[in-house]
Amino acid sequence: MDSGTLGKLQLIKGAFTFTLTREDDIRSKKETGGGSLWDVGCYPISYARMIIGADPVEVFGWQVIGQGGADESFIGQMRFEGGVYVQFDSGFKSPFRSMIKIIGTHASLNIPDPFKPGRATEIYLSRGGKQEKILVKGSELYLGEVEDLCDAIILNKSPRISHKDSRGNIAVILALLESAGKGRPVTIP
Repeated sequence: MDSGTLGKLQLIKGAFTFTLTREDDIRSKKETGGGSLWDVGCYPISYARMIIGADPVEVFGWQVIGQGGADESFIGQMRFEGGVYVQFDSGFKSPFRSMIKIIGTHASLNIPDPFKPGRATEIYLSRGGKQEKILVKGSELYLGEVEDLCDAIILNKSPRISHKDSRGNIAVILALLESAGKGRPVTIP
């Protein structure tokens, strides 16, 4: 992104789905904070906001409500200033899918497993009709979180994910849920 290889950012597509097999799982109950958007949809939202470096100005969402009252599938779109868009889906009734695709005016970047960086992985840069495989070094799955917490407590450093960023992600999720409930786009102030 920083090198300009992709060109001007246009679109980010993301997905995080899996099949929830436990009938009475807490994630399927609205009253306990369940729903695929809160559980796994938050990942492509956060990822896109990080890449774009901003919050969306408008969102639109659709949901399929399960027996527990929470969404078992959620499909969302977000519009950012500067003509950048995000499309994503999350769900508990689909096969496992975890991906992000970043599309620019010159190239696209496909990240097949963006939410669990615990092992070395390959990402794919497509440009000019050719695809280049890039190996990304992994690390222990939760090591970064533990180190960040230790740095905040022991060294009094600011956390990598600020309260402002966390609140921003929650505001987007709430706006998407509002949109799905009202059946129309919602502007984020």
